[in-house]
Amino acid sequence: MPVDDKHEARTEVREAQAEFERADAQRDKAGVARRRSFERAQKAGLTQRDIADEVGLHHTRVGQIIRGD
Repeated sequence: MPVDDKHEARTEVREAQAEFERADAQRDKAGVARRRSFERAQKAGLTQRDIADEVGLHHTRVGQIIRGD
């Protein structure tokens, strides 16, 4: 592999890793926001089944999200 190709490959993998890390951090923030909104909905009187119906998940999954599983 020519030196230029190796340099380009190194740059590409670093950029791909950085993008992955940014996306992963954003996913984590979104997960926290979802869990908090589910908790607030439950405190407002919605059941896990109600929340599940609103977001298209199974009620057991909603419970897992609220518990942080």
